[in-house]
Amino acid sequence: MMEVVAALIRRGDAFLACQRPAHKARGLQWEFAGGKVEPGETKAQALARELREELGVEVAVGAPVTEVTYRYPDVTVRLTLLSAAVTAGTPQKLEHADIRWMTLTEARDYSFCPADRIFLERLEALW
Repeated sequence: MMEVVAALIRRGDAFLACQRPAHKARGLQWEFAGGKVEPGETKAQALARELREELGVEVAVGAPVTEVTYRYPDVTVRLTLLSAAVTAGTPQKLEHADIRWMTLTEARDYSFCPADRIFLERLEALW
Protein backbone atom coordinates (compact mmCIF):
# COMPACT_ATOMS: atom_id res chain seq x y z
CA MET A 1 0.00 0.00 0.00
CA MET A 2 1.30 3.43 -0.93
CA GLU A 3 1.21 6.20 1.68
CA VAL A 4 0.11 9.48 0.09
CA VAL A 5 -0.53 12.92 1.57
CA ALA A 6 -2.67 15.76 0.26
CA ALA A 7 -3.15 19.39 1.28
CA LEU A 8 -6.29 21.24 2.21
CA ILE A 9 -5.19 24.82 1.50
CA ARG A 10 -8.05 27.25 2.07
CA ARG A 11 -8.63 30.83 1.01
CA GLY A 12 -11.95 32.05 2.38
CA ASP A 13 -14.60 29.53 1.33
CA ALA A 14 -12.40 28.14 -1.47
CA PHE A 15 -9.65 25.52 -1.53
CA LEU A 16 -6.76 24.93 -3.92
CA ALA A 17 -7.34 22.14 -6.45
CA CYS A 18 -4.88 20.81 -9.03
CA GLN A 19 -5.43 19.07 -12.36
CA ARG A 20 -3.17 16.07 -12.93
CA PRO A 21 -0.93 16.11 -16.01
CA ALA A 22 -2.37 14.30 -19.03
CA HIS A 23 0.49 11.77 -19.20
CA LYS A 24 0.11 10.49 -15.61
CA ALA A 25 -2.32 7.95 -14.17
CA ARG A 26 -5.76 9.55 -13.80
CA GLY A 27 -4.59 12.21 -16.24
CA LEU A 28 -6.49 15.50 -16.31
CA GLN A 29 -8.55 14.58 -13.26
CA TRP A 30 -8.52 17.01 -10.35
CA GLU A 31 -7.02 16.41 -6.92
CA PHE A 32 -5.75 18.01 -3.76
CA ALA A 33 -2.02 18.78 -4.15
CA GLY A 34 0.39 16.33 -2.56
CA GLY A 35 2.16 13.08 -3.24
CA LYS A 36 3.94 10.00 -1.96
CA VAL A 37 5.51 9.76 1.47
CA GLU A 38 9.12 8.70 0.94
CA PRO A 39 10.97 6.36 3.33
CA GLY A 40 12.11 8.20 6.47
CA GLU A 41 9.67 11.11 5.99
CA THR A 42 6.80 12.06 8.24
CA LYS A 43 3.53 12.89 6.54
CA ALA A 44 4.08 16.58 7.30
CA GLN A 45 7.60 16.52 5.82
CA ALA A 46 6.36 14.74 2.70
CA LEU A 47 3.57 17.26 2.19
CA ALA A 48 5.90 20.24 2.61
CA ARG A 49 8.35 18.72 0.10
CA GLU A 50 5.66 17.88 -2.44
CA LEU A 51 4.12 21.37 -2.29
CA ARG A 52 7.56 22.93 -2.74
CA GLU A 53 8.17 20.72 -5.80
CA GLU A 54 4.69 20.91 -7.33
CA LEU A 55 3.55 24.43 -6.48
CA GLY A 56 6.70 26.35 -5.52
CA VAL A 57 5.38 27.29 -2.07
CA GLU A 58 6.44 26.85 1.52
CA VAL A 59 3.71 25.72 3.88
CA ALA A 60 2.93 25.24 7.52
CA VAL A 61 1.36 21.80 7.81
CA GLY A 62 -1.47 21.46 10.29
CA ALA A 63 -3.58 18.64 11.64
CA PRO A 64 -4.98 15.73 9.65
CA VAL A 65 -8.49 16.41 8.35
CA THR A 66 -9.47 12.93 7.14
CA GLU A 67 -8.00 9.77 5.65
CA VAL A 68 -9.16 7.23 3.09
CA THR A 69 -7.82 3.95 1.75
CA TYR A 70 -8.69 3.53 -1.92
CA ARG A 71 -7.94 0.75 -4.39
CA TYR A 72 -7.30 2.02 -7.90
CA PRO A 73 -6.77 -0.55 -10.69
CA ASP A 74 -3.00 0.07 -10.59
CA VAL A 75 -2.33 0.86 -6.91
CA THR A 76 -3.86 0.94 -3.44
CA VAL A 77 -3.28 4.19 -1.58
CA ARG A 78 -3.80 5.36 1.97
CA LEU A 79 -4.39 9.06 1.39
CA THR A 80 -4.26 11.49 4.32
CA LEU A 81 -5.66 15.00 3.87
CA LEU A 82 -3.78 17.51 6.04
CA SER A 83 -4.60 21.15 6.58
CA ALA A 84 -1.88 23.45 5.28
CA ALA A 85 -1.28 27.19 5.01
CA VAL A 86 1.01 28.87 2.48
CA THR A 87 3.74 30.77 4.36
CA ALA A 88 5.86 31.84 1.38
CA GLY A 89 5.33 32.02 -2.36
CA THR A 90 2.31 31.94 -4.64
CA PRO A 91 1.04 28.59 -5.97
CA GLN A 92 2.30 27.95 -9.50
CA LYS A 93 1.52 25.06 -11.86
CA LEU A 94 5.02 23.59 -11.97
CA GLU A 95 3.82 20.00 -12.54
CA HIS A 96 0.04 20.20 -12.96
CA ALA A 97 -1.99 20.89 -16.09
CA ASP A 98 -3.93 23.56 -14.15
CA ILE A 99 -4.48 24.83 -10.63
CA ARG A 100 -7.40 26.86 -9.32
CA TRP A 101 -9.24 27.98 -6.25
CA MET A 102 -12.75 26.53 -6.05
CA THR A 103 -15.56 26.16 -3.57
CA LEU A 104 -17.00 22.79 -2.64
CA THR A 105 -20.08 23.67 -4.70
CA GLU A 106 -17.95 24.48 -7.76
CA ALA A 107 -15.94 21.26 -7.26
CA ARG A 108 -19.05 19.21 -8.10
CA ASP A 109 -18.64 20.30 -11.73
CA TYR A 110 -15.05 18.97 -11.98
CA SER A 111 -13.82 15.42 -12.52
CA PHE A 112 -11.89 14.61 -9.33
CA CYS A 113 -9.92 11.43 -8.73
CA PRO A 114 -12.14 8.93 -6.87
CA ALA A 115 -10.23 9.11 -3.55
CA ASP A 116 -10.28 12.92 -3.67
CA ARG A 117 -14.01 12.81 -4.43
CA ILE A 118 -14.47 11.03 -1.06
CA PHE A 119 -12.60 13.91 0.60
CA LEU A 120 -14.97 16.40 -1.05
CA GLU A 121 -17.99 14.53 0.30
CA ARG A 122 -16.51 14.48 3.80
CA LEU A 123 -15.59 18.19 3.64
CA GLU A 124 -19.17 19.08 2.70
CA ALA A 125 -20.27 17.46 5.97
CA LEU A 126 -17.57 19.31 7.97
CA TRP A 127 -17.89 22.84 6.54
